[in-house]
Amino acid sequence: MAEYTLHCFAQSGNAYKPALMLELAGADWAPRFVDYFAGETRTSAYRALNVMGEVPLLEHGGRKLAQSGVILDYLAGTLGVFGARDDDERREILRWILFDNHKLTSYTATYRFMRMFAKDPNPDVLAEFRRRAEAAWTTLNTHLASRSFVVGARLTIADISLCGYLFWPEEIGVDWSAYPHVAAWLERI
Repeated sequence: MAEYTLHCFAQSGNAYKPALMLELAGADWAPRFVDYFAGETRTSAYRALNVMGEVPLLEHGGRKLAQSGVILDYLAGTLGVFGARDDDERREILRWILFDNHKLTSYTATYRFMRMFAKDPNPDVLAEFRRRAEAAWTTLNTHLASRSFVVGARLTIADISLCGYLFWPEEIGVDWSAYPHVAAWLERI
């Protein structure tokens, strides 16, 4: 049995974040498929594991952790990689994870979901989520103009958090050449 079990499904960028971290760190882990589209996250059995009814969910050493940012922070501590080197760096990583959760992933993921999986999305709502996603992409692109990674000169959990939904440009409907610093950063990751 693997040391880490990640409850996930392939279409979830939030699940991709800890999966990427586990893989990059060379951790002993296994995915546990969650049939989101068939409603598994709304079942009482799944809610007994995670009251929030979401993926990802990480199981490790008797712990059950939800929310990708919390999971990334936990993995940085247990695996000893991609975390902060000091308090200032910790706060900067946290700042970008919160930006990701509030701005980048929230708008990008919702826009992608509506565009790819929702039946007959409201065009005005779709346009508004696109506008907000573009604003977040612009912020990230501007920040990356003078650096290789989001915090410091190395890959951290801030990068892993922010990139989670950006590896599906066709599904998002974005040409990353319009955001060249984001495109180069994704290549580095």
